[in-house]
Amino acid sequence: MLRFLTAGESHGPCLLAIVEGLPAGLEIDVEAINRDLARRQGGYGRGGRMQIERDRVEILSGVIPLAGSGPHPCRTTGAPVALRIENRDWANWRDRWVAGDLPRLSVPRPGHADYAGMVKYGLDDARAVLERASARETTARVAVGALVKQLLAVFGVTVGSYVVEIGGVVAAIPDLPLSELWARAEASDVRCPDEEAAARMREAIDAARQVGDSLGGVFVVAATGVPVGLGSYVHWDRRLDARLAAAVMSIPAIKGVEIGPAFENARRPGTQVHDEFERVSEAASQQISKSANRQIGKSANRQIPGVTRTSNRAGGIEGGMTNGMPIVVRAAMKPIPTTLAPLRSVDLATGEPATTQYQRSDVCAVPAASIVGEAMVAWVLADALVEKRGGDSLEEMVRCPTSS
Repeated sequence: MLRFLTAGESHGPCLLAIVEGLPAGLEIDVEAINRDLARRQGGYGRGGRMQIERDRVEILSGVIPLAGSGPHPCRTTGAPVALRIENRDWANWRDRWVAGDLPRLSVPRPGHADYAGMVKYGLDDARAVLERASARETTARVAVGALVKQLLAVFGVTVGSYVVEIGGVVAAIPDLPLSELWARAEASDVRCPDEEAAARMREAIDAARQVGDSLGGVFVVAATGVPVGLGSYVHWDRRLDARLAAAVMSIPAIKGVEIGPAFENARRPGTQVHDEFERVSEAASQQISKSANRQIGKSANRQIPGVTRTSNRAGGIEGGMTNGMPIVVRAAMKPIPTTLAPLRSVDLATGEPATTQYQRSDVCAVPAASIVGEAMVAWVLADALVEKRGGDSLEEMVRCPTSS
């Protein structure tokens, strides 16, 4: 199985990640990792920190270099892979950090980990809490996700995302293949494939900025090319939908996750929810398979030629297992709790009423969160793929006979 850990503080020297369980022989494109790091830093509504950082990954261990130049400069060895990402903002904090003179924070900010973290760890200063609880940690997760995306690509699995709502502005997502929706999202600074809604989202972000407020929203992460049978129904902790929900919910400020249109399904009778099977000719099956990356619509079951689904309202998972349809995960992100407009609190050092002090932050980070969502979905799928196919090397994984 795969596992990873991250380390580092928001204003410390760097972020670190250690990834264990990658098979030997996987060629790594370091620039592909850097591209995902740059995608996380983008998006309309980001704050001043993104003007400082230029995130790039350094692979410290677990790979050997390849001779010559090209897009794949190194290959995994089967040993743990260590990743390092420098915090350029560290230069602005180094002297105070070393001197133990960091700005104290005794007024917990509503919506943050400040209060619970201070109580849990017996702290009289929330600085240590916010340094680690900061969403800056997700930079390391994106690097890890970009790493395992390269493993998924070997098996034809692709993960992408787009934004469907910001600040109450809801997009009308066109009925297009996921690949086209992803392409439109990449061309949008709010990562929304609906241009008209994207313009209104930018207006909403500007309005929130003017009054010192922040906005949340909803994004969709989807995966295509996923084989049938990842995950399992035999134990609760092996069900893939549960694993996906936990991974995406672990992203800071994410407060809701659904697989497919789950809450819409809850309002419908069962005959309008469950994805029925159809039998079609081989020629028709091949034609349908060309549209298999649509979020909602017909798609071929690649394991049984000629058997199709009439819809994908299950979001690609039934009984805790992938069913051959695209995986579709929706996530709801609350507004960032750091706002320029102060919120009421209590100074825990004096017990007196107080208001929060502004800490540099974003107005809206939903577009960036969608990239983190991609990373976490990719991680869960890669873990399930390794679990199913096994093997200490990529060669073993590729030749492993499975139903997929």
